[in-house]
Amino acid sequence: MRVVLAEDLFLLRDGLVRLLQAHDFEIAAAVATGPELARALAELRPDVALVDVRLPPTHTDEGLQCALRARRERPGLPVLVLSQHVEQLYARELLADGAGGVGYLLKDRVFDAAQFVDAVRRVAAGGTAMDPQVIQQLLARRTGPDRPLSRLTPRELEVLELMAQGRSNTAIATQLVVTERAIAKHTSNIFAKLGLEVSDDDNRRVLAVLAHLDRDR
Repeated sequence: MRVVLAEDLFLLRDGLVRLLQAHDFEIAAAVATGPELARALAELRPDVALVDVRLPPTHTDEGLQCALRARRERPGLPVLVLSQHVEQLYARELLADGAGGVGYLLKDRVFDAAQFVDAVRRVAAGGTAMDPQVIQQLLARRTGPDRPLSRLTPRELEVLELMAQGRSNTAIATQLVVTERAIAKHTSNIFAKLGLEVSDDDNRRVLAVLAHLDRDR
């Protein structure tokens, strides 16, 4: 699997290269700036792009904007962005086209190698990997007494949070130490209570849930 990596901090970039190579990823390019990233994405056509949100020369959202432009030119290009802080706007921009193959992680997640590599693979396969802290902030905005999420049980909220991160029923069942059948029942209840269409497509249901959590009421 070919990766284009963009990170301006040398030590972190070098560490990511070594980590990915140790898990059988091929590093097509490892760059430090927005212009270098734009060229690499256009010329190398990687299987997945791993991009720091803030890159030179602007140090604002240069990396994110390069990735979004590349997705417009090559629809479905898998992109996993890394950020130092939770910025819900970045998550919204990534999800705006309604397609899969997107992820948003805080840089702290890089230090959990298994979790990080799982997220890269999930995004490369067309799935979604959203940082738990992003999901928790979205949930916090929607759990007041007059909000739809107040209809969910504590267990359903747990399942919803894991579902919104991009996890399958099997993965959720493993983490919560219950049967996959129990998770299927919980997800059906969640979709019914939120007025969402039930879907067996992991990515479509993640996008539906995130859209529901993020919309203003």
